[in-house]
Amino acid sequence: MDELSEFLDMPNWSVTNAFRVLTRRKPLEDSTESKLAKVLSAFDLTALGIGSTLGVGVYVLAGEVSKSHAGPAVVLSFLIAAIASIFAGLCYAEFGARVPKAGSAYIYSYVTIGEFIAFLIGWNLILEYAIGSASVVKGLSTYLDSLCGYAMRDFLAEHLPMNVQGLSAYPDLFAFIVTILFSWAIASGAKESTRVNNIFTMLNLGVVLFVIIAGLFKVSSSNWSIPKSQVPEGYGNGGFMPYGVSGVIKGAAVCFYGFIGFDCIATAGEEAKNPKKSIPFAVIVSLGMIFLAYFGVSTVLTMMLPYYAQDESAPLPHVFRIYGWHVAEYVVTIGAMFGLCASLMGAMFPLPRIVFAMSNDGLLFKCLGEISTKYKTPFKGTMLTGLLCGILAAIFNLSQLVNMMSIGTLLAYSMVASCVLMLRYEVDERRDSRILGNGRIAMGQEQPCALWRRLLNLNGQTISTRQTARIVTGTVTMFSIWSFVFSQFLTKFEEDLANTTQLDVWLLILASIPLILMLYIISRQPTSGVQLSFKVPLVPWVPGVSILINIYLMIKLDILTWVRFSIWISIGLAIYLSYSIRHSRLRQREQRNNSIAMMRDASDTALLSQERSKYGNEVPLILMHSSS
Repeated sequence: MDELSEFLDMPNWSVTNAFRVLTRRKPLEDSTESKLAKVLSAFDLTALGIGSTLGVGVYVLAGEVSKSHAGPAVVLSFLIAAIASIFAGLCYAEFGARVPKAGSAYIYSYVTIGEFIAFLIGWNLILEYAIGSASVVKGLSTYLDSLCGYAMRDFLAEHLPMNVQGLSAYPDLFAFIVTILFSWAIASGAKESTRVNNIFTMLNLGVVLFVIIAGLFKVSSSNWSIPKSQVPEGYGNGGFMPYGVSGVIKGAAVCFYGFIGFDCIATAGEEAKNPKKSIPFAVIVSLGMIFLAYFGVSTVLTMMLPYYAQDESAPLPHVFRIYGWHVAEYVVTIGAMFGLCASLMGAMFPLPRIVFAMSNDGLLFKCLGEISTKYKTPFKGTMLTGLLCGILAAIFNLSQLVNMMSIGTLLAYSMVASCVLMLRYEVDERRDSRILGNGRIAMGQEQPCALWRRLLNLNGQTISTRQTARIVTGTVTMFSIWSFVFSQFLTKFEEDLANTTQLDVWLLILASIPLILMLYIISRQPTSGVQLSFKVPLVPWVPGVSILINIYLMIKLDILTWVRFSIWISIGLAIYLSYSIRHSRLRQREQRNNSIAMMRDASDTALLSQERSKYGNEVPLILMHSSS
């Protein structure tokens, strides 16, 4: 046990020491100078967020959700999903203004909760962006192959077959080559790669605008009020909401994934010219433009063609083909290509930044965080992560792995919202002993009183202390745990709303009361006085709702996805315990500070010994004072 304790950086094993090591936090205001080039403007960050999030989903998602889940009310599904995404986006915007560093949710967790949780979040983000990049480039390869009559698939399946369960039928060499080329473009410089992304994104938005304007000439409001008698069997009851309210909610859950990707903006914090202003601006503007694009396309699409006649895989080319607009059909096809390229760039850009941040903190291997003197980017890390994505896209069957990407994303969203709450109510040491105008000292003292009075802050305390910060941290933790319980009740309503009983309604109401009470307790606590360029409004309600939505969507994922996720976490734990915990820069800083303190103590002791030998037992008072 002693050898294991020494190996895990805990020479004196105890629960307290273990907790101290796992929760050591990075300073919020790290003075380490960034080696990355600060070249990205607010426009670059906004285009990066739009390109990563919008992608090809705008050409597919509206048809799929309208036909299978919501009907014409898909516009409401997108509205609900946009509001839920904006809640998460606001939390990212505040943290981007507070901690403008590379690493996104990883670095946010590191400064708020501790090293161990931060490592797990960063490890999950690596999985998210790797699978996301591989799936996008696989989609690009498949899309191009379909335009060429699947010539590439037939040739490679015949000459290079792979008859291994879990792998692709053939190695997708095109996907591998494209991934390496995009990696090289990203590694060549942040400004150069974002210029390419800006072009793809602007062309994609141009095609979306063309679709909306062209479609307006053929819209008919009658497609939003089709009588039930004209609706084929199995497609609901017609009208605006053929599948009812539950269909709109189910559609919103699907549409929410169409807004995932904006968090890549936060990974570029160290490369932004003015991150404290440009990151909040880019997050909010990109989400707003993405919603307008989805809303406009879904409105035009469902008014041009009845919802039950939509093509789920390619709705826009299908509707233009029906109207005989072959030029528009080809324009949409080209736009989908641009969308895929922009989405690929947006998916691959954050991955080496996450790896760089973790490597720079000593939690991953040092070589992955080395900055190229020529390109001012983590060149080695970018090419190695590109190689990983290329191998995933070339040889693996990604259809079974895509849901794992959702867990990483939703977990990161939940963690960022939790961190916003904790930092907003953190102990305000700079105001702890401020002198007021009447000469009294505002100490923010932790006066003894009943627990319920402390929870509701009935003493009227206005300055946050360690006690109030602990109350918030504990309440946020319990809120997250209870959200899992509440989500179980809520799932029953979504899956079988027609057969819910009055007892189910009362159980749902009773389960919601603790959530509301916990958020009210948090709202009663004094906040930190730190001035920020952007703050989330309506704290703690907005971050609380964001946590609940993310946990609810996590609950809906299948059990096999959680098993695969557990395996990935186990691999990460092995790396953390065998490498990260001993090479952490925070550990090295602590050891250096301890060594300096020991040397100072030894020097003072030696000085006192010399003076005692010189003066006997009568040590001068000034020496005794200096050594104390």
